[in-house]
Amino acid sequence: MAETEKSCGCKGKCFGAAVLALGIALGGFFPGYYYYQAKINNNSVSVKGLAEMDVKADLAVWDLKFVVTGNDLQLSRQEVSSQAAAIRQFLLEKGFTNEEISDGRIETNDLMANPYRSNELNGARFILTQTIKVRTHNVDLVENALAQTGDLIGKGVIFDSQSYGYPVSYVFTRLNEIKPQMLEEATKNAKEAALEFAKSSGSKVGKIRRANQGVFSILPGEQTSNAMEMQQINKKVRVVSTIEYWLD
Repeated sequence: MAETEKSCGCKGKCFGAAVLALGIALGGFFPGYYYYQAKINNNSVSVKGLAEMDVKADLAVWDLKFVVTGNDLQLSRQEVSSQAAAIRQFLLEKGFTNEEISDGRIETNDLMANPYRSNELNGARFILTQTIKVRTHNVDLVENALAQTGDLIGKGVIFDSQSYGYPVSYVFTRLNEIKPQMLEEATKNAKEAALEFAKSSGSKVGKIRRANQGVFSILPGEQTSNAMEMQQINKKVRVVSTIEYWLD
């Protein structure tokens, strides 16, 4: 009976020692394994690739807003119709089509209906405004006609410059067509940057670990002070892609 207890005690001690040894071994293996994985995961480089392309607007939206004032509402409305016809005729002569020209609604402001008006009304009572809109893909035609609007001023047309800063918006609508080409160039430039880094660190560039294509920006072609992209026909499209490569 004593021998049996002695044998069991010995086996228990041996088993405990084996468990302890296994625990020590595992305790050394797992931290080492995760440390090794962390070093591998950090063995990479993140670089940025820039791509730029000069483009030209392919859509123009031109608002010709004019003003008529008077004390007789009917006569003022007739003058609005007359000036609208003169503007439309001007645009047709410059090469625009009827489909590219549309008339906006007439807005009427009766100064006598203003509760905050001055007691003395020395000027015209009615202020009528209307906008003739041109929407065309012939942006060069807009640029040329815009420089000749002085002919309309000579005919008595008064444009509303207070409501509108620059009357034309130039839009580039073909961004999706150039995205693949620009992303390819940005990726190429990023790869060159990664190669330079690997060369200086004695490594080799491996596969892409992760990539972010970045945001496409449309900028003014002439990036001067206070330059507005929508006011310029010529524009610059830019994208900066961020790419992370494995290093071998």
